[in-house]
Amino acid sequence: MSKFVILVGDGMGDYPIEALQGKTPLEAAHTPNMDFIASCGVLGVVQTVPEGMPPGSDVANMSLMGFDPQKYHTGRGPIEAASLGIKVKPDDIIFRCNLVTLQQKDGQTFMQDYSAGHISSEEARQIITSLEGILPDKFSLFAGISYRHILIWHGGKENFKTTPPHDITGQEISPYLKELPEEIKKLIIQTRELLTAHPVNQRRIKEGKNPANSIWPWGQGKMPRMPKFEELYGLKGAVISAVDLIKGIGVLAGLEVINVPGATGYLDTNFRGKAKYALETLNDHDFVYVHVEAPDEAGHEGNLEAKIKAIEKFDKEVVGTVLERALKEDIRIMVTMDHYTPIAVKTHVAAPVPFAILTNKGQASDKRPFCERVAQENGIFIPSGPKLLKKFLNI
Repeated sequence: MSKFVILVGDGMGDYPIEALQGKTPLEAAHTPNMDFIASCGVLGVVQTVPEGMPPGSDVANMSLMGFDPQKYHTGRGPIEAASLGIKVKPDDIIFRCNLVTLQQKDGQTFMQDYSAGHISSEEARQIITSLEGILPDKFSLFAGISYRHILIWHGGKENFKTTPPHDITGQEISPYLKELPEEIKKLIIQTRELLTAHPVNQRRIKEGKNPANSIWPWGQGKMPRMPKFEELYGLKGAVISAVDLIKGIGVLAGLEVINVPGATGYLDTNFRGKAKYALETLNDHDFVYVHVEAPDEAGHEGNLEAKIKAIEKFDKEVVGTVLERALKEDIRIMVTMDHYTPIAVKTHVAAPVPFAILTNKGQASDKRPFCERVAQENGIFIPSGPKLLKKFLNI
């Protein structure tokens, strides 16, 4: 029986960039392994984000894992809470809660950094612990990884808009605060007063780092109910990622979550370790979903050099490691991405994304690169992630 591996380079897709002579970062990067898969298999594009839904990693990865976001997505916060094993009640509203850096300038407040300088998990935990003691009873806060945390509003309101902080980097925040319920606005103001003087932030400022001087709740919703992956697709599966969001989808889908030492969700992540753990997992699983966050983070930062480097490390250390074994065994491999995170806009867009499925393990008859342009020109369009997964699994 075949084994199946999906390798996801989060946010790899991009637009042509003048500094690269009109190439995208994916075209400019050295990616022999993804190019081999594109040359020896099926190459096309897939619409991971349904029309009318936000192009977040929650929506797009849920889609790629074979679950229709229009049926099962309620918000990003609940998914990440599932990853952390947080117990919730039916009337709880669950938020993803970033630690961010806000900047005062000319009497206005700007979103300087959606990640508070990618604050360490240990520093963040100290800050979250301090905040827990001042929260009103109707709120609970749970520490996650780095800048990513969970806020629960017990019996809270529904149907209001929040904005991901990475969507408004460099922008004045007052228009986005106006969209929030008074209870949430008050909570942000209250916690900012404590965080400004927090010892962790005072130390970070002295070290020339961005302080975590505010919280930013977003991606709210109630806990969803999803069918299990094995029930839908008949395969025992697992998921590998450094971020709670992807792990949470795995938990809700009944996939085993495999934790890899040194996996950070950033540019310093353990790329090769993810591939090695994926191959080990295939010894007693049928399907593994491997997610690498680094290209997306570079896109949010607008860091072209880092994005190209992340793509190249993904190709060499993740795709290359898995491909080497896949060529020798009955392992079916697909490489793709969840969405574009263009350098020019520093946030997600909902364009159809390239995918390539290795079908011919022999010599490529027509060499072609794995990139946005060639994938689009190849003429294969899959309208949803679940339909792509079925194609990949041959069902």
